[in-house]
Amino acid sequence: MQLHISPSLRHVTVLPAKGFREFIKVKNGSRKLSYRMVFYSLLLVTFLLRFVFVLTAVDTIDGERKCSTIGCLGKKLGPRILGRRFETDVPEVIYQVLENPADQNEKQSEPEIHQTLEDFIAQMKEERPDAKTFAIKLKSMVTFLEQKTRTAKIQEYLYRHVASSSIPKQLHCLTLKLANEYSTNAKARLKLPSANYVPALVDNSFFHFVLASDNVLAASVVASSLVHNSLHPESIVLHVITDGKTYAPMHAWFSLHPLKPAVVEVKALTHFDWFTKGKVPVLEAMEKDQNVRSRFRGGSNAIVANSTENPRTIAAKLQALSPKYNSVMNHIRIHLPELFPSLEKVVFLDDDIVVQTDLSPLWEVDLNGKVNGAVETCRGEDKFVMSKRLKSYLNFSHPLISKNFNPKECAWAYGMNIFDLEAWRRTNISHTYYYWIEENLKSDLSLWQLGTLPPGLIAFHGHVQIIDPFWHMLGLGYQDNTTIEDAQSAGVIHFNGRAKPWLDIAFPQLRPLWTKYLDFSDRFLKSCHIRAN
Repeated sequence: MQLHISPSLRHVTVLPAKGFREFIKVKNGSRKLSYRMVFYSLLLVTFLLRFVFVLTAVDTIDGERKCSTIGCLGKKLGPRILGRRFETDVPEVIYQVLENPADQNEKQSEPEIHQTLEDFIAQMKEERPDAKTFAIKLKSMVTFLEQKTRTAKIQEYLYRHVASSSIPKQLHCLTLKLANEYSTNAKARLKLPSANYVPALVDNSFFHFVLASDNVLAASVVASSLVHNSLHPESIVLHVITDGKTYAPMHAWFSLHPLKPAVVEVKALTHFDWFTKGKVPVLEAMEKDQNVRSRFRGGSNAIVANSTENPRTIAAKLQALSPKYNSVMNHIRIHLPELFPSLEKVVFLDDDIVVQTDLSPLWEVDLNGKVNGAVETCRGEDKFVMSKRLKSYLNFSHPLISKNFNPKECAWAYGMNIFDLEAWRRTNISHTYYYWIEENLKSDLSLWQLGTLPPGLIAFHGHVQIIDPFWHMLGLGYQDNTTIEDAQSAGVIHFNGRAKPWLDIAFPQLRPLWTKYLDFSDRFLKSCHIRAN
């Protein structure tokens, strides 16, 4: 056999020859190449393509690459690595096998799929297969690895869903001990605030903050960090809203851990006059939403069992099952004007934030007649966190969304928001919010999948004033790329995402930013084994 290679390396011809020749004569006679050298060169190039593909397999599965087939990736990377493509039948055979779906003959030809590159190379050296067989075996191994990667990714999302949806026993312990303290200790039942501070609750010369939470430990960190970093703590009024079952432990905590000179009020939803009069839209919406989700989601087992969906889509659906997204504490912010009819402006704080600076300057921010002062989420150095536009939250394949909104429009963040309640009362924002929630229920949750932010983006559309990003740093609960130095330079940091700082799945290097506002020598924290690590 004689292999002739043109001087330009663009044509390869195989001719019969007498016996086996160790060397191959090249037409111009200037070079001699070993048959083994040519074979191993082609083998090396193919392995380079395969190795790059495996390295990018996770990104491909997550939808971060347009190229989703091995052949497609090879055609993109091949010319870059080789500089040009050989005009020969050998690469085309490889591309054809890699691009086309495997047929029955291919599936039956490889009873054992190698799981490591080393085993695969050893077999190729031993068998010296033709190009088609080589491609079939390579395709089988990479497909197998791709399936294993997909399964591992889905398992990771499932475990994170379970971990983030569960109540840690330490937090459950804290709630029970504080509830017991409320029933047995008169100091834990002291009126909040005391009678001489009640006028401050409706005095607009104070800085009013609203925190809605059913998590005592999280609420304590928000409150402590707010007061500790304030230059005027005597001017702070913190309105803590909670549900009926958490009211006693929440009240006991703030009674026994006063934040003087700040004024703290703790109220259950049932303590508000508005909440007890007639139908409450937020409760009706939650009940309908829960019924629809149970009917169309089918639980986490059904979601994970889907063998065709992208793992990130599966992760989003799992997150939609989180109790947080069906919590009245998450929806109640849309009723701030009704809950606080005497107030003109408030700053709303989520319970997974940490305040790191004095927030009184927020009352000087000019909202230009808008209702909501918020940080936008599509511009910033961190492209992973600050890359969210309306298309990130709303389903623009649905005509109801596509004809009303612009997918490229920048989104904004819940978590630290300035609300002008006077301006809000002149709008129909709350009505719009529930109208779109109803439309989403009618469409089987096809307008968006989870959370209160998507309907919030719609309801406040046209009513948002963008503020300096210093006031709200996002993403500390779903990525750990943020450095401690960058996080410490922000006015408010937000642990949005599953990795909440009170959970074991929190990022260990970011968690100290939250734990620094807890006194681990406190008798309640010690008795429930709540520690810094």
